[in-house]
Amino acid sequence: MLLAHKLALANDLIRSDMVECMEFPHLVNRYMVSTVPLIVINEVLRIEGAYPEEAFVEQLMTVNDPSAMAQRKWIWESRLSKNF
Repeated sequence: MLLAHKLALANDLIRSDMVECMEFPHLVNRYMVSTVPLIVINEVLRIEGAYPEEAFVEQLMTVNDPSAMAQRKWIWESRLSKNF
């Protein structure tokens, strides 16, 4: 989570928010939070739990891969449809 905030401070194209789950239960439901921290990128890439910085950056780099993001979007939408 700290790295996400650092990246947001370094680059105006990146936004990072931290949310208290107890105060925003609708976001817990929307993002299907089952473990913290949970990082969601572009509504499709989920990074759950404590994640080494190198692995986080590796996952972040896949955002530029349209086929990888399309697959993740499909997974995300199928999870959403099961919850609603």
